[in-house]
Amino acid sequence: MPKIRVLDKQVAELIAAGEVVERPSAVIKELVENSVDAGATVITVEIRRGGVTYMRVTDNGCGIAPEDVPVAFLRHATSKVSGQEDLNAIGTLGFRGEALASISAVAHVELFTRAVGEPVGVRYACGGEEEPVLTEAGCPQGTTIVVRDLFFNTPARMKFLKKDVTEGNSVAGILDKLAMSHPEISIRFIRDGREQLHSPGDSKLSSAVYAVCGREFSSALIPVDYQLGHVKVEGFISAPAGSRPNRSMQNFFINGRFIRSRTAMAALEEAYKGSIMAGKFPACVLHMQVAPEAVDVNVHPAKLEVRFVNERPIFDAVYHAVRSALNAGDRPKEMELKKPPVSPYAPVLEKKEQLTFTGGKSFDQPLFLHDSGAREQREPELPKEIERVFETEPRPVFRPRNVVIETEAKPRARIEPEPVPEAAPPPVPEPERPEPIAADFSSRIIGEAFGTYIIVEYSPDKLMLIDKHAAHERLLYERLKASRGGCEAQTLLEPVAVSLDMEEYSAVLAHEKELSEAGFEVSDFGSGTVLVRSAPLLLDGGDAAAAVMEIAGYLAGFKTEITTEHMDWIYHNVACRAAIKAGDHTSRQELISLAEELERNPQVRYCPHGRPVYVMLGRREIEKQFGRA
Repeated sequence: MPKIRVLDKQVAELIAAGEVVERPSAVIKELVENSVDAGATVITVEIRRGGVTYMRVTDNGCGIAPEDVPVAFLRHATSKVSGQEDLNAIGTLGFRGEALASISAVAHVELFTRAVGEPVGVRYACGGEEEPVLTEAGCPQGTTIVVRDLFFNTPARMKFLKKDVTEGNSVAGILDKLAMSHPEISIRFIRDGREQLHSPGDSKLSSAVYAVCGREFSSALIPVDYQLGHVKVEGFISAPAGSRPNRSMQNFFINGRFIRSRTAMAALEEAYKGSIMAGKFPACVLHMQVAPEAVDVNVHPAKLEVRFVNERPIFDAVYHAVRSALNAGDRPKEMELKKPPVSPYAPVLEKKEQLTFTGGKSFDQPLFLHDSGAREQREPELPKEIERVFETEPRPVFRPRNVVIETEAKPRARIEPEPVPEAAPPPVPEPERPEPIAADFSSRIIGEAFGTYIIVEYSPDKLMLIDKHAAHERLLYERLKASRGGCEAQTLLEPVAVSLDMEEYSAVLAHEKELSEAGFEVSDFGSGTVLVRSAPLLLDGGDAAAAVMEIAGYLAGFKTEITTEHMDWIYHNVACRAAIKAGDHTSRQELISLAEELERNPQVRYCPHGRPVYVMLGRREIEKQFGRA
């Protein structure tokens, strides 16, 4: 059991701290790090109302000697650093000796502790300007610290706290990182009387990742175990198919400490180049083990950023570790042919079932009822007593008014535009709208170029080239904006689980109403996971999950209320995912329908990204190329 002592002024000034307790998660971080340094194997954290009114941290560590308890609450009092030379090789999570002093200055603190070998424990109560009280108390080996009424004497700090849900999620994020950084410790988190996290503490990183991130995330990971020189890298990375829209699930740890490292992040993403699409990011839980003297953790008040003596070995170790893991563990994605959904008008009866009809006859053969549009199947001959009725629901065909469809069998036909009632007001002219089609001419779809551009003979003197993705994206975007607050949604056959980091998780739960306006129904599934129960009618289940992940990352970046501009971004995201993609096979009827809808919306000239939806090519310009003009 190390001795707690107050640091010399010279040593204390060498510690780059000065950070104050700004929110409940900062309190929890300092207390659980002290528990880890005390050798605890079981840590229990309980909070109420996001930690503002009540926080309790209990561990089974070595405890604190009775004579050291009052000293522990003095500033720069620590058992982890004794001299200046110790700062060159810090091997513990805490070392500044400021946590307990800072916490007791803004909250009511009660400490129970019993050191190894002591027959009885002690209770120490302090807070604010109150006189500390030290008494004997019966308690198990280890330490329990209870913090009540945070910022009771500093209302100025209280007003900067966020909602209880947000503060609670911030605490959960701290404990998630701790559970993954120390899989040998069992972490239990109780939030408002409900257990939210319980890691097994079996020293298996896979178990900790499963407890924190859930089955879906942990089941798609590739193990990493690599050593280059004096740097050892182990943990897990996501398969390329499991890439994410942001970096929120990139977790790096060095010597058991969660850090943010640009060097490690750059090495990780460099190793994935050529394996994932642009704009996607890999996820990881990577532990790096280096000599304590090769890294300086005393450069950031929250100890989240570190400085390496030489960054090149870190980059090389992470890069080669990830490349080796991808080469060994990444497998081609296997396509699963799922059984098509059964229509209520087309039930499939198993062979073992026997049907009895009104005439008393039995029928043992399998019975297939299907839509007329489906692939032709062999149907058994049925008794005459059965009258089969097929109810089909053909997809609506959107035929243009002024578009001519050319086929090999029939000559070109002209469809006259529908007459406009005399009482209808004249259309508002658009200054930038292309010239209207001549009265004696009907535009026609000539074809499609490069799987991307629709070629339309728009008038006797002009060709129109339409970017089908840009046009479809903008039309869907306008449709979603027009339905603001009532976006047409579909309930998914099976809810889709989406794993998020705690900031994104908090942002999604805080903006359920805005997501509902965009067509997403999400619900809390706990432990950083939300269930997507419905999505805009334009999206399927897979796109819905990816859209929620990207929207969650976007929402997490805002500290204020969501504005109309932010909602437009969400609509844009949905429209972009649902739109026809360049290179996709598109039927002729779909091309015609898209061209007609574009003609009905002359204000659509640019996609939400700002790219033009169509360009005009004059006949004279073409004839110049052939020497005709």
